[in-house]
Amino acid sequence: MILQEKNIRLRALEPTDLDFLYALENDTSLWQVSDTITPFSKYVLTRYLENSHRDIFDVKQVRLMIEHIDTKQPLGCIDLFDFNPQHNRVGVGLVVFEAAHRSKGFATESLKLICTYAKEHLQVHQIFANISEQNKESISLFEKAGFLKTGVKKDWNYHQGIYTDQFLYQYIVIDK
Repeated sequence: MILQEKNIRLRALEPTDLDFLYALENDTSLWQVSDTITPFSKYVLTRYLENSHRDIFDVKQVRLMIEHIDTKQPLGCIDLFDFNPQHNRVGVGLVVFEAAHRSKGFATESLKLICTYAKEHLQVHQIFANISEQNKESISLFEKAGFLKTGVKKDWNYHQGIYTDQFLYQYIVIDK
């Protein structure tokens, strides 16, 4: 299975992704979404890249690059995390890094691909996402992809003196 749609492909991380990941992980405007509170060094990210080949059944997570098919330019990342093969579920999160690349369907294609991968290759029964009530773009993306809001974590996140709710979205795989 090639993880490819009309405009993007999902691929494994490469050592050449270091500068992109360094910029992404250290962009403080994204820290609220990723629960990050400290910068990442290039050393730490290099070590991460060296170990990114490890199996999802071993480390319970995988990160793939979202790459534009024509330009080969990295657009963002999509992660599967908290993989639980006992209960057949996995979490998903994604980011299209530059604002100029958003609202062009890249996230939609990426989410479709990763959900197909999770269903067909990991045999998951459900895929979940945790989304801040303030992240309207992600809420819209996941709802259009068939995810349902199934829970609310009240006052879950604290940022700049304000508590906000976090929504739990789930996609339940229906066997045909």
